[in-house]
Amino acid sequence: MRIDSPGGAVAPSQELYDELWRVRAAKPVVASLGNVAASGGYYVASAANVIVSDPGTITGSIGALMEVQYLAPLADKLGVSEEIVKSGRFKDTGHPLRPLDAEERALLQGVVDDVLSQFVDAVARGRSMEPARVRELADGRVFSGAQAKAAGLVDELGGLEDATSLAWKRAGESGEPRVSRVRAHRRLWWLDLLGESLLPARTPLAGGLLFLYHGPLAD
Repeated sequence: MRIDSPGGAVAPSQELYDELWRVRAAKPVVASLGNVAASGGYYVASAANVIVSDPGTITGSIGALMEVQYLAPLADKLGVSEEIVKSGRFKDTGHPLRPLDAEERALLQGVVDDVLSQFVDAVARGRSMEPARVRELADGRVFSGAQAKAAGLVDELGGLEDATSLAWKRAGESGEPRVSRVRAHRRLWWLDLLGESLLPARTPLAGGLLFLYHGPLAD
């Protein structure tokens, strides 16, 4: 599986991760990391049996964030205001025309912390690492491919051809790898899923929230 992505939305990244686990039950899965395989991109890669990365690949960025836009200063300049009628205390949390209060910030921090724990557990499972060790690396920092290998997040250094050869050998085949290039006449469902999860998402959710796994090169 070739991955070249700075990350994306949480749930689709998790679905791709789960699908890779189902695939690896039947055959070896080798992840080949391209220019960037960070955050959600690394989340998915961690489900592979083996991760191959170029030495200069940007990877890691294990973490979660929630973006809340604050547009009140701009709205004041334009003379725009809004009144909210809501059903509960936190229903408009993250509304862009008012800042978060302390309770709302604590609420959202709890959600981010919980999703981070899910990310850490997924990487620990995929990499056969202790969760405590993964958490040491899970402060959002990025690594080069070489650094990631030293930290245990990557198995081998090399490019796509190296990953292809490794997958061929893992499948028990001999000789030179035979690679089939598939050209679809219509868009495949997994391409839609890949796009939703690994491309930089910028679609506001209810309340003006953006909740992403994404690396520093996503913008």
